Amino acid sequence: MRARRILTLLPLILLSLLSSNAALAESLYQVEVIVFRQAAEPISAGQLPPDNWAQNALPVDGSNSRSTALNAEAGKLSPSSGYQVLLHKAWSQSLGGSSSSVAISTGDEQFGHFPIEGTISLKAGRLIELDSDIWVNQLDASGTLTDSERIKQSSRLKSGELTFVDNGSLGLLIRVSPL
Repeated sequence: MRARRILTLLPLILLSLLSSNAALAESLYQVEVIVFRQAAEPISAGQLPPDNWAQNALPVDGSNSRSTALNAEAGKLSPSSGYQVLLHKAWSQSLGGSSSSVAISTGDEQFGHFPIEGTISLKAGRLIELDSDIWVNQLDASGTLTDSERIKQSSRLKSGELTFVDNGSLGLLIRVSPL
């Protein structure tokens, strides 16, 4: 009798284990980011980015780079409107229950730094958790860092929804959509 009851419950136990593993599985998303300067005067971060700014994050390169879709939105951020687009990138990224980070940059690397560099960390859940740490660097003629602006923000995003992150003189538009 007891063995029969256990055998009856066994399929339910196995089904619950399988469904919990599926819930923990990672899914592929398209991430698109626009970093821009607003009309305000640049606000110095008061510090320079660390030499290990990428912090073991995966780079956005040819293997995960995707075509941008927010071109109309980027076009509205024109100098005549008081804005300057500094970086516009899209990539594919696997998101799951633990944080996944990518390193984004643009411009010529000099002494391990780029004019625009930073990390985007995302974690999937009911909402997508964002941690952004982007540096806008001023480099002198010899390639030495002289000053930096920084947008370091945490936010929660709805999948597929365009989100604005404000940080004084800098702004960030981000959309994370399932593929």
